[in-house]
Amino acid sequence: MKRIIEKFKDVHILVVGDLMMDHYVWGKVERISPEAPVPVVAVKREDFRLGGAGNVVNNIVALGGKASVTGVAGQDEKGRLLKQLFKQYQVSDKGIFHEDGRPTSVKTRIIAHNQQVVRIDRELIAEINQRIMDDIVNFVEQNLSSIQGIIVSDYAKGVISRELIQRILDLVGHDVYVAVDPKIGHFDYYQDVDIITPNLKEAAHGAGFDITDMPSLLKAGRVLLEKLHCPNVLITRGEEGMSLFESDGTVVHIPPTCTRRVFDVTGAGDTVIATFVLARCGGASMEEAAVIANYAAGIVVGEVGTATVNSKTLINEIIVKEKYETC
Repeated sequence: MKRIIEKFKDVHILVVGDLMMDHYVWGKVERISPEAPVPVVAVKREDFRLGGAGNVVNNIVALGGKASVTGVAGQDEKGRLLKQLFKQYQVSDKGIFHEDGRPTSVKTRIIAHNQQVVRIDRELIAEINQRIMDDIVNFVEQNLSSIQGIIVSDYAKGVISRELIQRILDLVGHDVYVAVDPKIGHFDYYQDVDIITPNLKEAAHGAGFDITDMPSLLKAGRVLLEKLHCPNVLITRGEEGMSLFESDGTVVHIPPTCTRRVFDVTGAGDTVIATFVLARCGGASMEEAAVIANYAAGIVVGEVGTATVNSKTLINEIIVKEKYETC
């Protein structure tokens, strides 16, 4: 696994999806408002991070891989900040397009004592127009010769559609690995991709029934493989780890790594798919890639808010776990 992670630097991934800014307001709560039964947050600091598909890019770069990105942002202050953050990570903003009337999506999370108090979303949810779709497809085509994988990061804000995914698949054929982080309501878009990585709730919705135990989990995995004509499905199960389903009938259950003082799953799906695709495109088997992604997820859920892990920390985590079988 160490050798695989060290190959991340040779892998170039293109991320296609819904871009957004994550705005964090950090503070303390010491009293309840006299105006309503709500906490009063005394703000101490605030910061901005790449969110949505941008967080996938952030994870790829943090792990030492190369990343390109395409999506939509507004011609506004947050859109300019988003581009600046990409440039800080040495990621080009040439694939970021503007659509008249569409603002940059912003998620504001107010956090006190390591707990999220409330989230405020400012966004426009609507399908992108044909011109923007053409721009995105053209950008993908222009970068095909330099990439090994494509990650479709679907947050259901309007960038990802059935037509866009089909056009991308028609372009890449079998030459580029295509992975999708899915969204509820869009599962019929993902026909014939190489892998999808739903969480339990998403997998249940995609399969059409609740996942309440191991038999229903196994059934859901089989249903998704068949329904999507997809060779692989990786279902993330939070504190219970992951389950990898392959089209040949192989099922691998990957247990959780460590119990964390904090268990915040914000952005954990971005970490999983970024790490998995880097590993797979770097020569790992399906199971090896899933195990490495599971370790990465185990680290980021120990942080509050969207977080990343670097390759050195990931290698050290694996060495400690494999050597001592304990956290």
